Amino acid sequence: MTTTNAMTTTNAMTTTNAMITTNAVTATTALTTTPAAAAPARTANRIRPLALGGAQVEALVVRDAEDFPVEGRTIVVNAGAHPALLAGTPRTVIPPLASTVLVDATVARAELLVLVRVREQRPAAVILAEPGWARLADLLPGFPRDTPLWRGPQDDLGAVELDPARLLGGSRSTERPREFGVRVNLWFAPAGTDCGLHDRHPFLEVHTQVQGTGRMQTFRAEDHATLRQDVLMSPGHTHDPFCDLGPDGAFRYPWHQYRADTDSLWLAVEYHARQS
Repeated sequence: MTTTNAMTTTNAMTTTNAMITTNAVTATTALTTTPAAAAPARTANRIRPLALGGAQVEALVVRDAEDFPVEGRTIVVNAGAHPALLAGTPRTVIPPLASTVLVDATVARAELLVLVRVREQRPAAVILAEPGWARLADLLPGFPRDTPLWRGPQDDLGAVELDPARLLGGSRSTERPREFGVRVNLWFAPAGTDCGLHDRHPFLEVHTQVQGTGRMQTFRAEDHATLRQDVLMSPGHTHDPFCDLGPDGAFRYPWHQYRADTDSLWLAVEYHARQS
């Protein structure tokens, strides 16, 4: 991806102004003025636009948010391992791997945020004409060509440290958190699409609805008649992780799929274990 350098360009700051205030942009600019010989220091509100495939959806990643202002109506995903604290009363948090919709609000503290907003209320399908979008059947050998599912380009958010056993609600915990690389991309499917039952991922994933409505579903077997969970997805909602940990530490998934009730655009957030 070419978006890493975007943090220091004028164009990138112009993009981020749509969702943040001048103070937050000033914090970003400070990254370029630190003397090279200075000792490494934690910098608040490190902001970078995300390349998710099109001008219709505006997306940013924010690291080490402190008193970070969010202007307008924005989907805010906590992609970090710790609760994100909102400013004001009553005390409100966004749990890890969860999201909410904020309107002219301030995030008091957060490790890693993804901010998403649809710039224009146009049909979700228009994003397919943007660069980097491809039909999954063209990317994944053997995927059914009669399933109309498209994937946008993937962007890398960097690394977080998390304890998957604790995060998934297990009673046991690893000795120390492990490092995971976080990747995000958008998906699109038209109304009425069953996106395909599957039960294997070498990573932890959650999904956030961006435009339209759909549902994340789990099944007892590879059969649509064995539906177990039917999680309704509206813009701004992120489902809980569906997996648990096996004895070998690998993620175990039930049969699951996304189903689009309307033309739908949703965000995938993936956590890939890095070698220690």
